[in-house]
Amino acid sequence: MKTLAKEIKFKTKKKYDFRDTTEKIEEMVAASKVKNGIVNVQSLHTSSAVYVNENEPLLLKDLQENWRTLFSPTQRYHHDNMHIRTVNVCKDECKNGHSHCNAVVLGTSVSLNIVKGKIKLGKWQRMFFVELDRSRDRGVSVMIVGE
Repeated sequence: MKTLAKEIKFKTKKKYDFRDTTEKIEEMVAASKVKNGIVNVQSLHTSSAVYVNENEPLLLKDLQENWRTLFSPTQRYHHDNMHIRTVNVCKDECKNGHSHCNAVVLGTSVSLNIVKGKIKLGKWQRMFFVELDRSRDRGVSVMIVGE
């Protein structure tokens, strides 16, 4: 059995910065020499997500608008109340309860099959990292396992 663990690091530009990670991860799979197995892609953050869908500009706009509606930044979140919150508070903490809630719905990771040395994706499927908060240094963990 072969394994390869890598990270992709980048700085996001803004909220709803979509990063199509497909080509980078395909390169990692090729370098791993795994012919049949699994690639798991995992966000290393609690206010971002990893998902698979189409890379079409109007769809990305639809996603942004619907995520804003699903967990609106203008709603009240207990997580954002710094007068009562005492856990996991950083020096420059921002109000981002909505980002965390969206991340829970979208998910932290995706696992995809590797067949004959290639990631098994449908015609329009792409792998994305999406920033749900604000510009930050971010990372994605990639684990490739197989034979």
